[in-house]
Amino acid sequence: MTVTAPRQQNQAAFVPFAGDTVMSSIILNDLGKTELKVTSENLPQQPHSSNELAGTLPVWQSIGIPYLVVGSSSTNRGKVTTNYEVIEVKSGRILAGKQSLTANNDKESMRYAGHVIADKVYELITGTPGDFSGRIAYIEEELSGKNKVSRLKIMDADGENARTLAEVKGSIFSPAWSPDGKRIAYSVQRDQSYQVIYVQNVDGGGATALTPFSGSNLSPSFSPDGSKILFSSSFEGSADIYEISASGGQPKRLTSWPSSEVQPSYAPDGQSFVFVSDRAGFNKPQIYRYEFGSGRTTKLSNSGYATSPQFNSDGSQIAFLNGSSAAIMNSNGAITANLGNTGIDEAPSFSPNGKRVVYASKQGGKGIITIKSLNGGETFGKSGQGTIRSPVWSASPK
Repeated sequence: MTVTAPRQQNQAAFVPFAGDTVMSSIILNDLGKTELKVTSENLPQQPHSSNELAGTLPVWQSIGIPYLVVGSSSTNRGKVTTNYEVIEVKSGRILAGKQSLTANNDKESMRYAGHVIADKVYELITGTPGDFSGRIAYIEEELSGKNKVSRLKIMDADGENARTLAEVKGSIFSPAWSPDGKRIAYSVQRDQSYQVIYVQNVDGGGATALTPFSGSNLSPSFSPDGSKILFSSSFEGSADIYEISASGGQPKRLTSWPSSEVQPSYAPDGQSFVFVSDRAGFNKPQIYRYEFGSGRTTKLSNSGYATSPQFNSDGSQIAFLNGSSAAIMNSNGAITANLGNTGIDEAPSFSPNGKRVVYASKQGGKGIITIKSLNGGETFGKSGQGTIRSPVWSASPK
């Protein structure tokens, strides 16, 4: 028998798990959108454990693929247990030993389990946690004017399993996830009313109004421990940045410049936040950093028009809108990547591990959510009804 070896750029071979009908395709799809170059085709064997490799490891070593992923699933009393291994082919070593995951035997639980396993496989091979089990929140708008309907939706990070979390007659703005992925804060403007920020549990329960103040209350951002929320509001005059308990109460004003200060975003260490101000001149917004300890503010951006800053998970990079183009700067303000004009005045949002970004754009009159790898993986998109805005990536629920 002649075996056709996979192309050499494939860094991992994936053998679909024995006894599984759901997870394997999800794992392969997730990993295939990264820089890993995973294949399940033209493999010399279909082993499901390292024990089945006894005596045949030289065959795998000869085809030049560094890593092999194998596993199997079994069902017991409504639960599915999956045992899997990531094998370093050159040495035959099992990275971090045998892995095991147990999930409920229903489609949604199995989908999530597939994403969690893909996270772990990616981490074992690259040393960086995967970002497949996080979710993406976004806004879908239909109609316009008084008939406008906005929906806050969430979906899995592969673009599947979308569902509506909230629907209003009016506009929804700037959704923001809590650090544990269990709550979302967002702003709502109904006809002839101020914008009000709400906080809502993702897995059920009604929305709670956080800012019943007479002004434009926008751009919530959770603190790293989830206990506080930054937002901008004009209820005391021009727009300023405030901090409030995530459960409500009296807000504390942090900026008091005569200009407008908007779009705050906490740094991951909680010691500072970035925000946008037009103090440099009308229609010349710039990004600044505010330090909680000293109250000092520092201008970061150097372009003519910089808005919508969002940190990555380690605080080393900031996604923002550079004029009408999505861009990324480092924490000192130097632009490191331009992602192009999206046609929508919004910045990208980093995935939990910082290796990918998600942003909204328009193509052929349709709203598109684009997920772009920053290190050589696949770029893919998902279209929706009407206009799509403000996609933002959550961390995985703990």
